[in-house]
Amino acid sequence: MSLSRREFIRLMSLAGAAGMLPMSALAAQKKPSDLYEVPKFGNLRLLHITDTHAQLNPIRFREPNVNIGIGPASGKPPHLVGEHLLKHFGIAPGGIESHALTYLDYVEGAEKFGSVGGFAHLKTLVDRLRAGAGDGNSLLLDGGDTWQGSGTAYWTRGMDMVGACNLLGVDVMTGHWEFTYRDDEVIRNIDAFKGDFVAQNVKVREEALFDYRFEDFAGFDEDRGLAFEPYTIKEIGGVKVAIIGQAFPYTPIANPQRFIPDWTFGIQDGRMQEIIDEVREQENPALVVVLSHNGMDVDLKMASRVTGIDVIFGGHTHDGVPAPSVVENSGGKTLVTNAGSNGKFVGVMDLDVKDGKLRDYRYRLLPVFSNLLEPDAAMVDYITGVRAPYKDKLEEKLATADDLLYRRGNFNGTFDQVICDALLKVHDAQISLSPGFRWGTTVLPGQPITMDNVMDQTCITYPETYRREMRGADVKAILEDVCDNLFNPDPYVQQGGDMVRLGGLNYVCDPTAGIGERIQDMTLDDGTKIEPDKTYVVAGWATVGSQSPGEPIWETVATYLRDVKTVKITRLNTPKLKNVSGNAGIADYPVSV
Repeated sequence: MSLSRREFIRLMSLAGAAGMLPMSALAAQKKPSDLYEVPKFGNLRLLHITDTHAQLNPIRFREPNVNIGIGPASGKPPHLVGEHLLKHFGIAPGGIESHALTYLDYVEGAEKFGSVGGFAHLKTLVDRLRAGAGDGNSLLLDGGDTWQGSGTAYWTRGMDMVGACNLLGVDVMTGHWEFTYRDDEVIRNIDAFKGDFVAQNVKVREEALFDYRFEDFAGFDEDRGLAFEPYTIKEIGGVKVAIIGQAFPYTPIANPQRFIPDWTFGIQDGRMQEIIDEVREQENPALVVVLSHNGMDVDLKMASRVTGIDVIFGGHTHDGVPAPSVVENSGGKTLVTNAGSNGKFVGVMDLDVKDGKLRDYRYRLLPVFSNLLEPDAAMVDYITGVRAPYKDKLEEKLATADDLLYRRGNFNGTFDQVICDALLKVHDAQISLSPGFRWGTTVLPGQPITMDNVMDQTCITYPETYRREMRGADVKAILEDVCDNLFNPDPYVQQGGDMVRLGGLNYVCDPTAGIGERIQDMTLDDGTKIEPDKTYVVAGWATVGSQSPGEPIWETVATYLRDVKTVKITRLNTPKLKNVSGNAGIADYPVSV
């Protein structure tokens, strides 16, 4: 039985009276009886959501048990999982915060606390938080990865989410998966968005400037060659705030450049510093905020190199981090946050700004539990209308889950394994490859697996499958390249995503080794050693360089599920790990010494 809002408040009150409530690292103060009671502090409130991945309805989303930090990142947020995370932030196990932030006892917690997210419930919470700050004293920031991740987002080319964000009241956003639609669709969606879209690190290629197709777009700066507004200035709570956008820097590498041929990205620290200096000199803001989709490790490094940033609100890596990291640099200190994914959290930062400077702050990362929040009626009507044309297709029951099906973590999740097994079976392959995406909702044991669930896991604008022959050496090269993106100790070399998911193939991984040496002892499921010069039949999907010839991956997975009817994971193709024993980013995972 799920916990209702009334039951939750009653239990919190009883626990408080008995002295059972844990101290939380979110604030050294008495916890409120209501999870969503956030006392007003300071003179402005910044609300932050990110990586909602088009999840309009409440969902399940299990946090990872493997999120390895290498080198200086080891043992530090965001590379903490399970009990390591709880201990670091002073959160007691077994409670609602523990369930929101970790994988621990996930099924039991999901049955007790219910679903998370949902834009109708998110709308209720956002409105309440804005009211608590007072009229004109708050901003809602969206870190991107909003227009992609569901069937309706795919079929409406992201426009369903533009409408939802307008209704939610998003003031400023930046992007990543937004750029996986065609460039004309990106421009159309931004035009329809009522807030400001900012991205200081997206330029128009020099060769495209002479005949740029979007020269009439309001955000285009011909003199600088910037494709979008780099920043916006907002006056809230009597405070002038500059919000600078940082889109995902590796978009044309991690995703197809063919959709956005005229735009370049990159981290662009130099331009960021120039813009900050320019904004501070010309606009004289009391607060400079960066709305980022770098990923938290990159944000932490950027905060140490670029001066003049008060707060970075980060996204991309889906890390639910309960407290900001404070990063020192030559100009002072910068707060770095990350607010999870799938509409599961709202970051709430209250700031006390006086005499043109940030004096103090309070931060809460609030989990959005749909059982504890009344859905907003207007948003419910909107979502119902958006889904209506696709309702029958999305609600088709394809199979039943016998195991917990999830994706999230450095290596294969159980739903990733379903996708890999489907590729092996339907395309008659020896090895299957599936991208290490971080989005994709969770299905509890005993629940039906619907087409909605499959679209949540696979829905991209380049979903085509392939079946081809590859040499063993080429398969290893792919794994080594992705592994370096994930485990290179320099965050500026990491290009996003987790390790490629596998079917039919097993290996040993040493995350601490150098490039070309991390992947070892590759074998097929039957134990046959992979030979470098031998060819193997490989099936996969989501090719970045060019379009593959096969059917969309969701059709492959749907065919497989209709055939098996009940999904039980008998083998999870995760690697054996070396030289990471004791790493706080690993829990409930076999580790080789």
